[in-house]
Amino acid sequence: MMNLPLRLTTLAIGLAMVVVLLGGWTRLNDAGLGCPDWPGCYGTWVLPDDHAELAEAHPDALIDLRKGWIEMIHRYAAGTLGLLILGLAVIGFRQRRDPGYPVLLSFGLLLLVIAQGIFGMWTVTLQLLPIVVTLHLLGGLTTLMLLVLLRQRLKRLEAGEVESSPHAGVRLMCVALFLQLALGGWTSTNYAGWACSDWLYCHRDHPVEFDFASGLNPVMSIGPNYEGGLLPAEARAAIQVSHRLGALLLLLVSLLVTKNLWKNISLRRPLCGYWCLLLAQAGLGIANVIWLLPLGLAVAHHAGAVALLLMLLHLNSKARVAAQEVNNGYLVAQ
Repeated sequence: MMNLPLRLTTLAIGLAMVVVLLGGWTRLNDAGLGCPDWPGCYGTWVLPDDHAELAEAHPDALIDLRKGWIEMIHRYAAGTLGLLILGLAVIGFRQRRDPGYPVLLSFGLLLLVIAQGIFGMWTVTLQLLPIVVTLHLLGGLTTLMLLVLLRQRLKRLEAGEVESSPHAGVRLMCVALFLQLALGGWTSTNYAGWACSDWLYCHRDHPVEFDFASGLNPVMSIGPNYEGGLLPAEARAAIQVSHRLGALLLLLVSLLVTKNLWKNISLRRPLCGYWCLLLAQAGLGIANVIWLLPLGLAVAHHAGAVALLLMLLHLNSKARVAAQEVNNGYLVAQ
């Protein structure tokens, strides 16, 4: 029976990665409002080959079938992922009396995917309200993270390993990374990627009065269409600078934790992998500023954030194993 949830979880992880990447592709192609309604698109589940039929039914709408299909493919993938997570929750309910089975984690994933559906609806009905779109992005990343943790729990249960606590240092790195992901999402949803023309000074030729109060204020009026962003230049510049400061914080936290973990030889390979991704992600961020956010680089930066999260979860799993081995050695010595 254990093979089934493990296989379903592995499949769900692959699909969750696709959904997160499709979400970024949708956002970067300005296709978040490619469908003006939810859960269908212009009242249909499958868009027609040409827009003549839709134009007749929706004479006041500016119809873009390409953007509509981008959004609908994202919804198809997200709906399929929701069904897989529902299946995992059903298995968790049936296994609820098995000692050690991650029942609460399975149910938590189901609640999260339901919340994601609601945020997906609000993304459309509230016309890309930045706080909703940002939380929708973070919800997708959290879904992926919890699926990876579920798979790790199932693997440990299958191997008969004792559950151990996460490494405190790696947990701190996860917090710093999630803060940076939130700032990155806020930068993207407020269209602040264009706010600075220089990768180091924001604007080299003239000073900028950063408006952090407006830029970092999550409370915005409901009603306007936020496609393209509505904040003034000073607020958008403050958002991008905050994202850069978040990257610096993540770098410093990673350095401190790496110094502590490097003593363990078994952790050096995942640490090297993490640092390669972290430095590549920083390079992509700088390149996006220099070349004014081309689509290819923006997508690569989004994918790099996902890869960085997965590598950190892998490092956390390895650190758990290393801590367990140290504890076992201590008990044997006793």
